Amino acid sequence: MPDVPSPTVDEWRAALARFVTVIPHTRELGLEVVSVAPPTVTMCQPWRDDLLGDVERGLVHGGVLSLLLDTACGSAVLCGLPRPEVCPTLDLRVDHYRPAVAGKPIWVEARVLQVTASMVFTEGRVWQEPGCTVARGIGNFVRLGERNTPEGFAEALFEEVNHD
Repeated sequence: MPDVPSPTVDEWRAALARFVTVIPHTRELGLEVVSVAPPTVTMCQPWRDDLLGDVERGLVHGGVLSLLLDTACGSAVLCGLPRPEVCPTLDLRVDHYRPAVAGKPIWVEARVLQVTASMVFTEGRVWQEPGCTVARGIGNFVRLGERNTPEGFAEALFEEVNHD
């Protein structure tokens, strides 16, 4: 972890912004980390025409919503633990309430509900207009623990990006 006892929200936002740029598909889509208030994360997917699953009706592909929920919930896990560790997704349930539509950014917020010795339970919400939920997700993540987390994993999240 950084030298400070507990990362600030700005340090977490920068760390998670680096995290989403390491994942090829979220980097290519331009997913943005908007705010972090551990154990809650808010992200925004700027509009892109290639998000459409139904071009004729202008509807976003459901896989995009699943990707956003999984990424946001996984990011919430990182900042919701006492120390970041590798926690793969065990399962993700997505309830689609209405379609996401073309031309509008897609927002996602996720938070940790409970942490146990072996699991992290999360929930997330996707919307395009305030108060109008597009989809809801419940994500469960397996804690691999310190023994199965690469040495330096937590520290690497907070390293400054070197553009030399």
